Amino acid sequence: MSGFVGILVSDPWLHNQFTQVELRSLKSHFTSMRRESGKLTVSDLAPRMGRSKVVGDQNLTTEERAALIQSFHPNLSDEVDFEFYLRIYLKLQAHVNAIIGSGAKNSSAFLKAATTTLLHTISDSEKSSYVAHINNYLSGDEFLNKYLPINPSSNDLFEVVKDGVLLCKLINVAVPGTIDERAINTKSMLNPWERNENHTLCLNSAKAIGCTVVNIGTQDIIEGRRHLVLGVISQIIKIQLLADLNLKKTPQLVELVDDSKDVEELMSLPPDKILLRWMNFQLRKTEYKKTVTNFSSDVKCSIESFIVRCTWLIDMVFLQDAEAYTNLLNVLAPEHKSPSKLAAKNPFERAKNVLEHADRMGCRRYLTAKDIVEGSPNLNLAFVAHIFQHRNGLSTKTKQISFLADDTQISREEKAFRFWINSFDSSMYINNVFEDLRDGWILLQTLEKVSPGIVNWKIASKPPIKLPFKKVENCNQVVKLGKQLKFSLVNIAGNDIVQGNKKLILAYLWQLMRYNILQLLKNLRSHSNGKEITDVDILEWANAKVRKNGSQTRMFSFRDKSLSDGIFFLELLSSVQPRVVNWSLVTNGVTDEEKKMNATYVISIARKMGCSIFLLPEDITEVNQKMILTLTASIMHWTLKEPLHLIKPTGSPDSHNGSSLLDDSTSDSSLE
Repeated sequence: MSGFVGILVSDPWLHNQFTQVELRSLKSHFTSMRRESGKLTVSDLAPRMGRSKVVGDQNLTTEERAALIQSFHPNLSDEVDFEFYLRIYLKLQAHVNAIIGSGAKNSSAFLKAATTTLLHTISDSEKSSYVAHINNYLSGDEFLNKYLPINPSSNDLFEVVKDGVLLCKLINVAVPGTIDERAINTKSMLNPWERNENHTLCLNSAKAIGCTVVNIGTQDIIEGRRHLVLGVISQIIKIQLLADLNLKKTPQLVELVDDSKDVEELMSLPPDKILLRWMNFQLRKTEYKKTVTNFSSDVKCSIESFIVRCTWLIDMVFLQDAEAYTNLLNVLAPEHKSPSKLAAKNPFERAKNVLEHADRMGCRRYLTAKDIVEGSPNLNLAFVAHIFQHRNGLSTKTKQISFLADDTQISREEKAFRFWINSFDSSMYINNVFEDLRDGWILLQTLEKVSPGIVNWKIASKPPIKLPFKKVENCNQVVKLGKQLKFSLVNIAGNDIVQGNKKLILAYLWQLMRYNILQLLKNLRSHSNGKEITDVDILEWANAKVRKNGSQTRMFSFRDKSLSDGIFFLELLSSVQPRVVNWSLVTNGVTDEEKKMNATYVISIARKMGCSIFLLPEDITEVNQKMILTLTASIMHWTLKEPLHLIKPTGSPDSHNGSSLLDDSTSDSSLE
């Protein structure tokens, strides 16, 4: 992971098997084991590794571990150094992976973090499916055509992603227009700086479309950390496949519910839950009596059930294999079903029949019969989403629901605040701020992230919360803490959050995000001299930067309509990082299309530099003062925290003087 002091391992191959996080953790365990007697021998490894719970504590006894270590290195009196310990660790990992069962039989072993019992494994089936998806959707790309198609049975994918271009392009396939491709470095040979810029652009853009990348850094992509790379790719592909699972894109989904109250509930569901509801809606048209609750055990062939049941149940178990898929495809595409094959008892045969049916529909792509048998959740989700995209079986006549046309501005702000909260921690992941924040718990967690130690957890209730008054208590504390942080919360009570009052929730979240940004700037005390940072300071800093760079462009406030062409922000970005803007690609910003092109370029350049922002091009072209402030403040924060030698080329004049740009004067730029 970038940003940390690395632990050196002399053997390059051995070093490449670990992330720096894993090396630091393993080094700590190694030092702890050796501290017991001053040295560590081969005979000491088995019992001490067992006590520190480093390898296989759930799968190997101390005796088994000792026997394995002795088979690797018979001389038990030899002293163990750190690199020898790492080699033993790898061998034990490989052995554990070989015995942990069918879930890993087709997986490549990867390291678990040394503080947990989980193995980092990558599924060869998932890797192959993702590669097929990439080959299909990026096949016509001019830059990538020299790498595509990627061989799904090889590890070429992890080499191709190292320059960052493929991941950026994949993000644009998932959510078109997220990245301005003019900002991607696409030379045939990229230097480390340019490659790092691509990865930074990729990760910040992934966060901006809803991916969780909390524990992933640019170095992980550069080094091709497979489980981390596949984790990012799987999230991007999932977002693409589920893009139509909402009422705005597919209003026919209202057919799944009976009344307006149910529609509101449907609108609050995450896309994968809507997909499950759609699947069950179609299955109710058949003789299938079960309800599918997930994309793993409910759609796979019940091999485990077969093993534990009596012999006389064999036929019953096998007849249930892939039954959900069989019925789903029969109701969606009855013209392609083959009645003669429905009686197949072999689970793989039944799964193959399902895939043949899907083939005839033109939508088989993401999984094999074996994936159905083993219940791969990611691939089954992708398969059902692909079926939905090809033929959803819903009525072409849409019921008219009066409140379906949600306010565009509210929708954009909800998305920005949702992705901002999700960027903190995967355990705080939300799908809808108006629904998922109503019990107050995630808001309390966010407050704790923004202002550590502020929450009184003794009086907070953790979900699931059954008693309504407990939700109100949580939200009352949220309001109380907001007032403590000097938020403007006139006529806002905890119950307003519990009731899902949209405007009040958005108002609270905006002030929380703004407070977070100002605190980040204040913490750079060498530039602020310990003073509170205000909106005015940010405005004046930006104007001073642009002015010192020789431009007459000026921002009069965060509501200044002249900002709609994006030119000022390109000037600002160029002033803090001269090489980052290619002015030959900038438009005059006269027409709406030219303004949008500049705005998209501004956002991509800012993310490429390292700014974590959640606005859309429309927020610039329409001059949304809230999002304009967050953009300017993020550029300011990046500039003040970045070492000068990384901002300016060697020998260039240094125009940076943060402390002189910050004062407490007032202007109309302040946002209440």
